Parts: sequence; C-alpha cells; structure tokens
Amino acid sequence: MPINITMPALSPTMEEGTLAKWLVKEGDEIKSGMIIAEIETDKATMEVEAVDEGKVGKIMVPAGTEGVKVNAVIAVLLEEGESAGDVKAPDAPAPKSEAAPAPKPSTPPAASPSPLTPAKAGAQSSVAVLDPGLRREERTVGARIMASPLAKRIAANKGIDLKALKGSGPHGRIIRRDVENAKPGAAQPANGGAPMTADSLILPQILDDRVYAPDTYELKPLDGMRKVVARRLTQSFMQVPHFPLNIDITLDNLLESRAAINAAAPKDVKISVNDLLIKAAALALIDEPDCNASYTDKGIAYHKHANISVAVAVEGGLITPVIFKAEGKGLAEISEEMKDLAARARDRKLKPQEYMGGTFSISNLGMFGIKSFASIINPPEGMILSVGAGEKRAVVDEAGAIVARTVMSVTLTCDHRVIGGAEGAKWLAAFKRYAETPEAMLL
Repeated sequence: MPINITMPALSPTMEEGTLAKWLVKEGDEIKSGMIIAEIETDKATMEVEAVDEGKVGKIMVPAGTEGVKVNAVIAVLLEEGESAGDVKAPDAPAPKSEAAPAPKPSTPPAASPSPLTPAKAGAQSSVAVLDPGLRREERTVGARIMASPLAKRIAANKGIDLKALKGSGPHGRIIRRDVENAKPGAAQPANGGAPMTADSLILPQILDDRVYAPDTYELKPLDGMRKVVARRLTQSFMQVPHFPLNIDITLDNLLESRAAINAAAPKDVKISVNDLLIKAAALALIDEPDCNASYTDKGIAYHKHANISVAVAVEGGLITPVIFKAEGKGLAEISEEMKDLAARARDRKLKPQEYMGGTFSISNLGMFGIKSFASIINPPEGMILSVGAGEKRAVVDEAGAIVARTVMSVTLTCDHRVIGGAEGAKWLAAFKRYAETPEAMLL
C-alpha cells in the first residue's frame, strides 16, 4: 500500500509552510534519513529527511507551493511491487447546491476545510492536495458573495472588491483565476459582512479608490514570516497587559572596559556593546529571579537560567535567536555565538531550537540613532528591553558640576500579569549597576 509523505511540523507553532524545493523526483529510490526536500517556515529554511524507504510514486505538491498545511500529503512512496497507477486521488467534493437553504442568522457558517488538509481515509491511503478553487463556496451573510477562501485571501492582498467580479466557477462562484486576472481596485467595505479575522485586524482593507488610486501603489503579498510576525505581535499587544519603565544609563565605564578587553583579546575576538548588555541582562535576571518568569494558565513559570533572545532584523521581518544560559558564558563566547546566530538568522538557516526557549528579549536600535522606544513583548517571555543610542549629554556629576557623559536610554516593557512595577524597577537597578560598573560582571 502506498506510503504518504506529509508536511512536517518543524516547530511547535508552525501551521503551514512553503515547499521550497524537491531534492528528489518521481521514480527515485529513497532511503530512510535521505534529504528529500527543503521547507521554508516563517523563521527558517530547513531540510526534510525521509522516514521510510521506497520509490517516489507521485509528488503531490510541486516545488514553490506556499501555504502547505502541516500534515498535508506532499508526496507518495511506492513499496516493492507497486506502481504509480496505485496512487489514486480522491474526487473533489461536489459544490454546494444553490437551492440549499441559507444559514440561520444565529448559526455561524460552518468552517471550510483547509485547502491543503488531506481527506481522512485509511492510514496509508493516497491523498491528493485539492485545488482550493474546487472547494465549496462561502457566502458572506446578507451579501451572498460566493467565493473560495483562497480567492478571498488573494482579493484581500490585491485590494479587490469581490462584489465587482463575475465568478467562473460552479454556480457563478468566484475562484482563484477570477481574482488573479482582476486588477487591484476597491477593497471590500468594512461592513461587508465578512467575518472579522486576525488578519483583517492586522491589515485593514483600506485600499479604496477614494484613498489610493489603483495605479499609485504596488501591492506586495505578505510572505509567511511577515504574516506570523504580524499575527503574534498583534495578539501580544492586544492580549498582554504591559507597561514600560524608562531609565538612563551612563556608558563611559562600559565603553572604556570594552576598549581594554578588545585590546587584550585575540585578533579574532571583538566584543560589542550589545554583547556586554546581553551579559548584564542575564546577570540581572539571576539577581532578580522574580523577573525571569513567564505567565501560563496553570501558573507562573520561574526560569532557572537566563536565556536571552536578541532581536535580529531579517528580510521580511525579524527573528530572535537565543543565547542560552547567558549568565554562565564569557563575553568572548557570547560574542562568537551571537555573530554566528545573527548570520544564520539572516540566511534563514536557524533551527527551531535556536530561536525558541528565550526567557527575556533585547531589542537594540541604538545603531540606527534611535534615542528611545518601547518594544512589544515576545510571548511567553515576561519582559523585553529596548536599547537606544548612546549619546553625549550634559549631566551633573557627584560634585555638582555639569560635565559631558555618554548616556543611553533604555525602556523595559513588562507583562503585568507576571512582573509588578517594583519588580521591574529592581531589575532595571541591577541592570544599571552591571552596565555602569562592568567589572561587577567578573565577580
């Protein structure tokens, strides 16, 4: 009986991915452990190993296909004695009849199946990926616009009003080719009856002729990373009660210490200010363990180690590789590890275990000249530190004289379900102590 190869879940949060590349073709013999494909998730591009042995009988999902749902059948293996003719694709479900009664107002419309979710047959049955354009139509309440979910999603991305289109599918249903052949224009009105979704909150449909003329912009569809980042940050901003704490830190001692360390270090070692801040943040978390915590429905998780997530800007979004157990690592080790993680993050080559499991985040925009800012919390972490630029400022010293000092403003954003104002202030005091007297990090 043919063996299904399904879309793997490459991280706990992965719901779908892009089948970027096949490394095998139909007819190839594969063995367990052989690399057969490359999958792009919202965070990285990863290789997929074969679990079973056999001959590739049919590739169900071609290379370059986006939005492939986890557990969808992407290829079928043939065992000894089987042929490609043994691979059977199920018939597409028949479209819903026009005579079907409209749903009652109090009953929400049934959720449509995912376009790439396999049908439930036998454990070893061959399941084809169905064309989303062949799925049953969905109607918006009152307006009775018949369109496939994929057509709706493409229309939203292109700013197209579905009411203005004539469908070429069964019973006049609008399908993918109708939307792809249409020109960007007016979007659906906000009160058009479509159900409110997280994506509609993240990307308001404001591409109306009355706002932007169709020929004055170019619409670039969201990639997987941008969608996930937008969704998660929106959820964090709306669902996590947070508050900011601000403090100024004098950097002159830290900068002098950094220069002395780099002068004494081997040529291939160069400690950055960010490396010192990672170490200072980790030690402050150990000093104030109540702040090294995450909120859960079952209770507050107090972490035993300071795993520092560092925001790295990449094309199409950002990613937060983690320096694990940073409190016990030297500056040279932190520096080398951070350079490696940042380089592979930009190439989207990080493994899930390298960007998950952080207990605290740092976002540094000082290199761009940003004086101060407040970041959105990266759940399930309880705090995130926003680091601004160090700049010369006039300050009053201990003797009462006005002198020039290098000062940096930082903002600590706290999850109020976990961290109170007093706890956050204590952590900032500890962080300030390490940053302003870096020799304390050696104790």
